Amino acid sequence: MNGTPETPEEAPEAPPAAAGEPMPVPPAPEPGPEPSEADPALLAEGVRIAEALIYASDRPVTPAMLAAVLPEGLTATAVAAALAEACEGRGVVLTEVAGGWAFRTAPDLAQRLTKVVQAPRRLPRAAMEALSVIAYHQPCTRGEIEEIRGATLSQTTLEALLELGLIAPRGRREVPGRPTLWGTTPKFLEQFGLKALSDLPRKEELVTAETAPALPLGPAPAEPQAAAEPEPDDASPEDEPPAPPTP
Repeated sequence: MNGTPETPEEAPEAPPAAAGEPMPVPPAPEPGPEPSEADPALLAEGVRIAEALIYASDRPVTPAMLAAVLPEGLTATAVAAALAEACEGRGVVLTEVAGGWAFRTAPDLAQRLTKVVQAPRRLPRAAMEALSVIAYHQPCTRGEIEEIRGATLSQTTLEALLELGLIAPRGRREVPGRPTLWGTTPKFLEQFGLKALSDLPRKEELVTAETAPALPLGPAPAEPQAAAEPEPDDASPEDEPPAPPTP
């Protein structure tokens, strides 16, 4: 034997196919075993962790935040789906809002809770109007907000929206004076229960109690109905047939 190391013999190459014969097709690899579902005990632990995190968090829990504390082998989406299923029929439901998950009161219990839970103070009308303009036209300047509203925007109203974290500056418009551009924040989505700005209702659907026409509280009176179908000009009370006698 010489000192040179032995090399493994190479597999002989397949002979070339003759003219007119189809090329040989290599056999397809055998399918591997399908991934098994998550261990029920591991999934139950992940659901408990997610429930505790969402309950303790002061803001919606994003998938990245949840994935950072879950055991290996679990995904945030699967755990959130299991938690949402576990909350069905309970007093709170898991809601996807502002790019994350948060607990919200079950919709069918909201009316009962208003009797004992103090409702948060509503924003003044001027602040709500300015916030609506910013939400639908962002980024926009203060002058553009005033032009759309048809009224001036006080500095107090703007500062109130800033303190609540509902709006934030979004740079400056490159025009003389370089006014500040304003836009909404994730806090705005969380406050109004929206996943994204695309979930805002269309402008045509926005009919509030202040802008809608006044409606009667009871049944409509008979006079408007009679006015909808006017009688001929030559009709008079004497020409009307007498009412049938009541039994």
